[in-house]
Amino acid sequence: MAYDVIVLGSGPGGYVAAIRASQLGFKTAIIEKENLGGICLNWGCIPTKALLKSAQVADYIKHADQYGIKASGEPDFPAVIKRSRGVADKMSKGVQFLMKKNKIDVLKGFGKIAGKGKIEVTDGGNKQVVEGKHIIIATGARSRELPSMPQDGKKIIGYREALSLPEKPKSMIVVGSGAIGSEFAYFYNTMGTKVTLIEFLPKIVPVEDDDISKELEKNFKKQGIEVMTSSEVTKVDTSGNGVKATVKTPNGEITLEADILLSAVGVVANIEGIGLETVGIKTEKGKITVDKYYKTSADGFYAIGDCVPGQALAHVASKEAIVCVEAIAYGEKKYNHQPEPIDYNNIPGCTYTYPEIASVGYTEKAAKEAGYEIKVGKFPLSASGKATAAGHNEGFVKVIFDAKYGEWLGTHMIGYNVTEIIAQTVTARKLETTYMEVLNSVHPHPTISESVKDAIEVAYGEAIHL
Repeated sequence: MAYDVIVLGSGPGGYVAAIRASQLGFKTAIIEKENLGGICLNWGCIPTKALLKSAQVADYIKHADQYGIKASGEPDFPAVIKRSRGVADKMSKGVQFLMKKNKIDVLKGFGKIAGKGKIEVTDGGNKQVVEGKHIIIATGARSRELPSMPQDGKKIIGYREALSLPEKPKSMIVVGSGAIGSEFAYFYNTMGTKVTLIEFLPKIVPVEDDDISKELEKNFKKQGIEVMTSSEVTKVDTSGNGVKATVKTPNGEITLEADILLSAVGVVANIEGIGLETVGIKTEKGKITVDKYYKTSADGFYAIGDCVPGQALAHVASKEAIVCVEAIAYGEKKYNHQPEPIDYNNIPGCTYTYPEIASVGYTEKAAKEAGYEIKVGKFPLSASGKATAAGHNEGFVKVIFDAKYGEWLGTHMIGYNVTEIIAQTVTARKLETTYMEVLNSVHPHPTISESVKDAIEVAYGEAIHL
């Protein structure tokens, strides 16, 4: 069977690439060895958000008296996990529908490059070779394993097992405080598990602005999560009923005991065994090297998502998919203009802990290191009417502007529902909006979004509500 475009992998990069290719008139196939939707829909973004919603509801019930309501309830852990899996299944079926709607052939099995323009698909004992003029590699990534913490899926687990434990552990050590580690730390703590969060670097959520990291650590400790920074797990003993982790800390070596250890120390690209060497596709530091339109070193092959350099985020993979396919279509005269390459400094990041984190652009430290003279405004959500009425006045909105030209360099937020409002900064930065244009735009009241305007007023000495 011959196709115009073959996509290897059906995550948020792969299935979006396939749909866009079909929309632009390409005969398209997608190859997937597991469930459509990839890690994001089945074992990542979507099921974790379902778990975190259950945690939020449990937290509401726990503090219902603060809203003048009498309520009581104990989390039914297996039911929480079952709901999460149901949400993931529904979304995966939604992708199946989209494949049919867009007349995309779904080839079940493991895809491996078999030569120029050829992919061998193995499903059990069956093998077939399909041909494609353009082949897009979107194989994603998996949980990174460290030698000191070899995952056995039972006592030392990765994010997949953390999403489907049969029963709630009484205690858990979470190693790594990026988005995955911090979200699971919040979830399990809210479910009633005693959680210890360990981070090798000096601060948790290390990619965030320093003020954000400090605020989340303060809130985590308030919630009962034990936080250990500048600490490293050097050895894990699983010979007993649970785990014994040897931890090197600034104050010396200690041993921690727990039922389970969750390793959340990042991800590694799925590029082994897919035949890259067959056509000479180059890699560097465990990622496939590509140009700004996602062409690899081999003619006719492209790569997007977590298997290429850049932020390992679902929305990044989806946008890379569209840019990649539209560039292919432009070259085939099926599209009327060359797509604009992605500005990776304007990619929003969200962490769905409580409180939530959302950020985009330069941190204060990075802006200074880049040579900008800056104006910084910080508006506490304790001064927000909406946040106070909602009973969630933790956190703040922080904005960073270039003092010389008024350019919006970055926004960093931690608080109630902030993941829903970061897009306004992304769009404004894309449009090269200045601080004055935002201040001249009327924001609705009462909302969390108006706190962005309030923070800008603080930066320019025009604060009204503070």
